[in-house]
Amino acid sequence: MNRVLVINKPRGFTSHDVVARVRRITRTKKVGHAGTLDPAATGVLVVLLGKATRLAQFFVELEKGYRGRIVLGVTTDTQDAEGNVESTADVSGVTRTQIEEAFAAFEGDTEQIPPMVSALKRDGTPLYVLARRGEVVERAPRPITIRELAVLSVEMPEVEFEMACSKGTYVRTVAADIGERLGCGAHLGQLVRTAVGPFHVDAATTLDELAGIPADTEGVGYSMYEALSFMPEVRVTEREEDALSTGGAIEIDAERLGDRPESFVRLSVDGSELVAVGRRVEAPSGSTGDAAASERIRIQPVRVFAELI
Repeated sequence: MNRVLVINKPRGFTSHDVVARVRRITRTKKVGHAGTLDPAATGVLVVLLGKATRLAQFFVELEKGYRGRIVLGVTTDTQDAEGNVESTADVSGVTRTQIEEAFAAFEGDTEQIPPMVSALKRDGTPLYVLARRGEVVERAPRPITIRELAVLSVEMPEVEFEMACSKGTYVRTVAADIGERLGCGAHLGQLVRTAVGPFHVDAATTLDELAGIPADTEGVGYSMYEALSFMPEVRVTEREEDALSTGGAIEIDAERLGDRPESFVRLSVDGSELVAVGRRVEAPSGSTGDAAASERIRIQPVRVFAELI
């Protein structure tokens, strides 16, 4: 089975727990996920089956949506409700205006220092393993983008929020940083990943629902071609398919892509089965200044699935 599932991860499950459960339910040996979700969090986890695991990088890059609660006045050693309390503070003087100003300060392109309790590795060892040993190591800031960070409601000491951000953003670190900016400290009390790209939690499948579907069905989730609907599509000829199947680039008229600016495209013969995922590359050498050549686009395959056709 080569499918993409959008699972509504339950609280208390690690992403690897979900993968193991899906593997048993679907009787599929090769299963992976595209983007870790903390055990305490719930919501959208993209799970890839069979040859769809080769598409992970494209889903990891998608924008993530979240909804959750920040608890002001309490810091923890994990930056969320699962950790040990490190400090407490009076928040009676914190106003909604101050909270909204603090939230606004984190919107846009910024840098974030990853938390010690994370799956990032130092010399092959996950940081959370070092944290359990009581070790704290220096972590370099990483660029992130927070497109939206909105206050939905304030019922002190809790703030409900909504967020849209780039890959690699630690929401609990954002919560802790907001608390620091307000001078009272904070931690992430609850979190739901509401979306990964076009995939929304309202349309996600629970593990119990998945267990009730016959293991060999192709009716669950999305085909690889459907799941990449966020990419522009190009229908290729059989001759172009042959070239792609051996790793060769193809050249197409620009009009076949329309006005879509994305770097990656999905390629198919019939609009249902994925032949390959391709990337736009520079125009052929010698074409500079050639008006006809400028209307052509070269596409280099980066993932080829022609053998599935």
